[in-house]
Amino acid sequence: MKLRTLFLATSLALGALASANAGEVLNQIKSTGKLTCIVNPNSPGFSVPDSKGVFQGFNVDFCRMTAAAIFGDASKVEIRGVGFSDSLKTLIAGDAHMASRSITRTGTRDTEPGLSFIATTFYDGQGFMVPKKLKVSKASELKGATVCAEDGTTTLQSLADYFGRLKLKYKVQNIADKSARLQAFFNGKCDVLSSDFSALASDRLLAKNPTDFTILADVISNEPLTLVSRPDKELESTIFWSLQVMLLAEEYGVTSGNVDQITANLSAAAPEVQRIFAKDQAGAEMARKLGISPTWATTIIKSIGNYAEVFERNLGKSSALAMDRAKSPNRLVKDGGLLYAHPIR
Repeated sequence: MKLRTLFLATSLALGALASANAGEVLNQIKSTGKLTCIVNPNSPGFSVPDSKGVFQGFNVDFCRMTAAAIFGDASKVEIRGVGFSDSLKTLIAGDAHMASRSITRTGTRDTEPGLSFIATTFYDGQGFMVPKKLKVSKASELKGATVCAEDGTTTLQSLADYFGRLKLKYKVQNIADKSARLQAFFNGKCDVLSSDFSALASDRLLAKNPTDFTILADVISNEPLTLVSRPDKELESTIFWSLQVMLLAEEYGVTSGNVDQITANLSAAAPEVQRIFAKDQAGAEMARKLGISPTWATTIIKSIGNYAEVFERNLGKSSALAMDRAKSPNRLVKDGGLLYAHPIR
């Protein structure tokens, strides 16, 4: 009993110390009253301005998730549309706090001291989009093709690996500006557009006649699309565990529509749910240690939803992208996917 009392006292003391010494970046965010988050400037389903100029989409929701955790208010975020080649530079320069814009986690990027890769929100792979009039059904038929690709991305290396392995000649048009790249492809200056499957599905919606183009089934790379921030342990933990709240909420059936009812009668909820949302359990202890909103978990689910809600709202079968999550790796492990919720306890 004495050892347990000593352990609890020590844990509380360390928790108070951790809260008092919150990370420099998280302290800056709290002092300015807003989180600055980078997204793709025009990616339907993932991040695109609505009729009022407010960004909406799958990736945008993770920016708001983080603001909800820090402030207890999902609206306290400045969302900036920044091109890919400038995104990581902007973070390293300290001009934004995090990025949620389909950035692949790679070894060389992960070892950059100015960046922290935190949690994968979407498991993707690189593929090809072609005009239907070319009558190409598989990537191995792309011998001699001119491929439009984004300069400064992992796309170029994956192309070299794929075509080199098959010993196929090809040409590349490296175009950093997205509008110029899509214009070149849609106007026929390139035979093929290569990017992540999610990006291709989004980009096809920007064509005058999307049905004129098809995305081949071939997957030529692994692309774990990951949330990135400036290095700061407390901020990184806040982002990581906020995503876990969304995954666990899906696993235990907690949604934006029923979270108030569940939290009002937590004694009837599963122990795992109690640990996330109760004022005297693990979730509350985490909030104290990180120095974030005491209602962080409840606010995330109430204002953003669980992972399934975010996916279906922005990318699912009833959205413009019409993705079938049942055929995607972006399912919970229990459903045969790759999304694995870490325990909050």
